[in-house]
Amino acid sequence: MNVDSRRARFETLAPAVIDAVRRYLARRTDPATADDVLSETLLICWRRLDEMPAEHLPWAYGVARLCLANAERGQRRQFRLLARISRLDPPPQIVDGPGPADDDLAAALRRLRPEEAEILRLWAWEDLAPAGIAVVLGITANAASIRLHRAKEKLRKTMTASGHEESTEGSRP
Repeated sequence: MNVDSRRARFETLAPAVIDAVRRYLARRTDPATADDVLSETLLICWRRLDEMPAEHLPWAYGVARLCLANAERGQRRQFRLLARISRLDPPPQIVDGPGPADDDLAAALRRLRPEEAEILRLWAWEDLAPAGIAVVLGITANAASIRLHRAKEKLRKTMTASGHEESTEGSRP
């Protein structure tokens, strides 16, 4: 593929990828990290354009997921370094007031394992079917379907245990 046709293909795919991946990242991290990870994701998409499948969006989500994991590892390393520095030269004490009340669903998602919460977010927020989720997570569609079912059940049980009534919407009489 020559440079001009490669560039044309990337310029055709980029707007959809940019918007979708930006939303994906905005739901998972702070704005500055999302921008950095989006840039890295687009760079990888450009470099690996020839490897990008026809269903490019789940593939791009998978790239963004790995880039975000790298960014989070870097942030954890920085935090550990700051913790070591603060033991040597502690900052002045600051007392914060109570934070905003947590949303019940967000609280329930936090009680799930990170893998379970992520598969539910991919399904609900990114509107991916199990086949798309499989591409993002690098697993088979069957495994994605099973994990999604189990995560939904666990979320339902978590929400019911915290005092929420079970919804009958979408169920048959």
